[in-house]
Amino acid sequence: MRPAISLSRVERTYGCFAAAGTGCCERTAVAGASTHSPGAGQAALSIDVEDWFHTENLRGVIAREAWDGCELRVEQNTMRMLEILADRRARATFFVLGWVAERCPRIVREIAALGHEVASHGYGHELIYSLEPSEFRADILRSKKQLEDLTGEPVRGYRAPCFSITPWALSILQEVGFEYDSSVVPTVAHDRYGRLQGMEAGKPVVLLGEQFYEDCISCMRLGKRGIPWGGGGYFRLVPYSVWDKGVRVILRSGLPYVFYIHPWEIDPGQPHVKGLKGTNAFRQHVNLSRCKERFAALVGAFEWMPLCDLIDLWKAGASNNLSYFSRYHEIRKDDSLVSQATSLKPLGAGRGASS
Repeated sequence: MRPAISLSRVERTYGCFAAAGTGCCERTAVAGASTHSPGAGQAALSIDVEDWFHTENLRGVIAREAWDGCELRVEQNTMRMLEILADRRARATFFVLGWVAERCPRIVREIAALGHEVASHGYGHELIYSLEPSEFRADILRSKKQLEDLTGEPVRGYRAPCFSITPWALSILQEVGFEYDSSVVPTVAHDRYGRLQGMEAGKPVVLLGEQFYEDCISCMRLGKRGIPWGGGGYFRLVPYSVWDKGVRVILRSGLPYVFYIHPWEIDPGQPHVKGLKGTNAFRQHVNLSRCKERFAALVGAFEWMPLCDLIDLWKAGASNNLSYFSRYHEIRKDDSLVSQATSLKPLGAGRGASS
């Protein structure tokens, strides 16, 4: 059994990168950042809607054919997240797995009805680099159609399972009508993540093609690469006070902050499966009992928007940036105007955010 990582060890590993005002990463980030960039200092929240048995950690012990026999917990966990967001009047992007949408259509409609963005996580949670291009196209088309049929709105964004993006997938995403991808974590290395050329921790939003963008998960900058600071197991592992400081470092550097989480991460009651390798068991279960409280604290600590709004801000350009930010957050804080936020458009922009 893998020994628990002590608090002091975690703080030694991560604390130096998040020391408020004096951290080495903050100095690196500020050096090349412009606080007048579109999206500067804004926080975008995303949730990958999949169930506990869909994770790559469990692939070796739960066969795909056995999914229908597993206990569905995603609906109740997603509803808990929606309640946390509603309590704090925060909006997010929900990257919904098509397999889930097919079996839990009510939760997809509820997400859209509450003013959040519904985006695609593919259909079958297959790693992109394990698929042929034709299989990938079929997977995302199936998911996109499902979600659009349920919400009556175009699906603009996509996130690859386990961030397994590949260069050849980008043209297919564009061809089938996606406007942005959010599958890059510009970190040093990871055994499951894909990689795109030209992605850097200091470039959170990148134009990849005609009106097609990459919206990267946040990292603490360490040269062109970085230390993952955008969610997942890292969020559960790092002490919350250290994580909070790191987010503030990123925002003070003039970059937007992009966070992600899964509904199963706030569910310590999920089944424990026999035969799971120690490393995978650690990734799946570390600090699940604390994650709901941490997530609620994070949502309450910052102003959040869905990724589609961040993309639209970036597209609108710096000249319209400050006026839009002012209106956006004024509306989010005024109960009588909350319903208008879903239709708010950046000043001077063509198409508004679709949520």
